[in-house]
Amino acid sequence: MVRHTHPLLVLLALATGGFAIGTTEFATMSLLPFIQHDMQIDPSTASHIISAYALGVVIGAPVITVLAARIDRKWLLLILMTLFALGNAMSALASSYSSLVLFRFLSGLPHGAYFGLAALMAASVVTSGKRTRAVGMVMLGLTVATIVGVPLATWLGNAIGWRSGYWLVTTLALLTVVMIALFAPKTGVASERSAKGELRALKNGAVLLTLAIGAVGFGGMFSVYTYLTSTLDSVTQMSSATIPLVLAIFGLGMTIGNIVVPRFADRALMPTAGALLIWSAVALGVFPLVAGNPWLISLDVFCIGIGGALGTILQTRLMDVAGEAQNMAAALNHVAFNMANALGPWLAGMTLALGFGFRSTGVVGCLLALGGLAIWMLARRHERQSRAA
Repeated sequence: MVRHTHPLLVLLALATGGFAIGTTEFATMSLLPFIQHDMQIDPSTASHIISAYALGVVIGAPVITVLAARIDRKWLLLILMTLFALGNAMSALASSYSSLVLFRFLSGLPHGAYFGLAALMAASVVTSGKRTRAVGMVMLGLTVATIVGVPLATWLGNAIGWRSGYWLVTTLALLTVVMIALFAPKTGVASERSAKGELRALKNGAVLLTLAIGAVGFGGMFSVYTYLTSTLDSVTQMSSATIPLVLAIFGLGMTIGNIVVPRFADRALMPTAGALLIWSAVALGVFPLVAGNPWLISLDVFCIGIGGALGTILQTRLMDVAGEAQNMAAALNHVAFNMANALGPWLAGMTLALGFGFRSTGVVGCLLALGGLAIWMLARRHERQSRAA
């Protein structure tokens, strides 16, 4: 265990980076109408901006982890967050749709590697019985972003233009660089850590099944959240001033989930993951039934947000099963997260294109959560077979 005088300051520094990343990832969805209007593109074309960021995460996480296997984690975190700040600054300065898509892709490259390394560093500065809670603290930055960062970026986008949202993220990223430089410990480089060792994660059945749970099960949340603003506008018929409050309620659910759920996960990790997938399936299944009522949909959105704690649980699970490929497995968790970010909206978009309406996003979400639960069952079976062997 890496010892540090102020572990809470380390966690705060890492969580600030999570806050910056969460703001840019979720706020882009709410900023799309402003970008669409400014650049005179249709909704389908505008959605490629989100896909470009997710693609950057999917490519960047494994590539950076392999290439940087022998770099001290503190220095690598500083490099990654500096690149993230640069990518968002260029997004704010983008002069065309094509350049914005490119800069969103570049902004996504450091995302997965940052969160993976931050989770490992967080777990290293606390006792083993508090690992999931420490990882939850890092993820708390991302969830708090949905309460504070996303509504703020949305408000700025409405008031002075969508570019201001990316300038906000750039400022947060630079603040993170300063805090990590001041508070994070140097970890050194373990002699056994190598690119070849990190690649072994790709052959580990337990790792791959855990990633599949996230890639499918998490997609349900994104299938609803991506179109939540449109649902609240056209189905619930909320005012434009009220919609950010519901987005904040979603973030509040994610925040409470990441505070409360890890306490159960530290005692029973995989059973908690299974229970959370069932919770998400129910909350998403109810969504079409309550979409017309502002009070009930707000409550349901809060419950859907609680399901976001699945990411924290799976991050700790990967630490347990990855062996010497810790960096790669931790980074790939966010690849899975962003595959879900692509899969959920894509499938929900197909139902919308077929004319089923915004309520159908909840049905898609419920089916994806149940799909994640099915993979969870396979992972449990694989675990039992491995122990017997």
